[in-house]
Amino acid sequence: MAADWQWENAAAGSAAGLATVSFTHPLDVVRTRFQANDGRLLHLPTYKNSPHALFTIARTEGLRGLYAGFYPAVLGSTISWGLYFFFYSNAKERYLRSREELTPGLHLASAAEAGALVSCCTNPIWLVKTRLQLQTPQQARPYSGFHDALRTILREEGWKALYKGLGPGLFLITHGAIQFTTYEELRKMVIRFRTTESEQSFNSDVNSLDSIDYAILGASSKLAAISTTYPFQVIRAQLQQRPTIKGIPRYIDSWHVAKETLRFEGFRGFYKGITANVLKNAPAASVTFIVYENVLNMLKLARRKDI
Repeated sequence: MAADWQWENAAAGSAAGLATVSFTHPLDVVRTRFQANDGRLLHLPTYKNSPHALFTIARTEGLRGLYAGFYPAVLGSTISWGLYFFFYSNAKERYLRSREELTPGLHLASAAEAGALVSCCTNPIWLVKTRLQLQTPQQARPYSGFHDALRTILREEGWKALYKGLGPGLFLITHGAIQFTTYEELRKMVIRFRTTESEQSFNSDVNSLDSIDYAILGASSKLAAISTTYPFQVIRAQLQQRPTIKGIPRYIDSWHVAKETLRFEGFRGFYKGITANVLKNAPAASVTFIVYENVLNMLKLARRKDI
């Protein structure tokens, strides 16, 4: 029974991830280019704002530019969300064995544990996605696709290069932890409010929330996470850039990125692309949780009918 519940969470998470990335990928390309561009990259044009970036990429690179890195994004998002919800539900179940209800701290611990495991599993996929999104027609020796990028990175830089950006990626587990903790607590508050209002059983939460509720809760929790963790995303994107033709990386480590960003761009440099990020992730989080909760409810109902 417990195993069924965990795999239901994994399946719902994967479906949510696939729907989300398909809907929002062009904004992800814009965000990545803003994050990586410090004005010193000759092959990346400078954009005024997110709409200008979308228009420029569409005009100069076409649909292929707007969906650069789409395959690793779909693969990474589907795997990440599936693993995340699986690890997250598994951790929550483990903590619930010794108590009746999880505290906010245990929700945070569950989300952090899931985030760390997912980061270690999927960092190579996100590295390739970032590099493909940063390619333009002016790029020297471009990758032809996901598999070519993997082969080239392994041949030219070694397997360790696949884990560039893992450090800030692990710091970014606080993003998922903040998002899921906020989501769980807001969800609990809404259910309790409606339970008191309608005198329903607390365990009837499957039917007490609808898709609009999930959308609002998902967007709210995502905004809370973005506002606190965005600089780590900028640092990771900078570290994951492709080395120069001579094989020299632009940055040594996270501290080097932070110093150079502060030196050339000031504190604003740590929030490059945040508009595109919010435009992408707030509705994306809504889509994710709508799909996740509805698929999960559907799977639960199907399992009950089989029993």
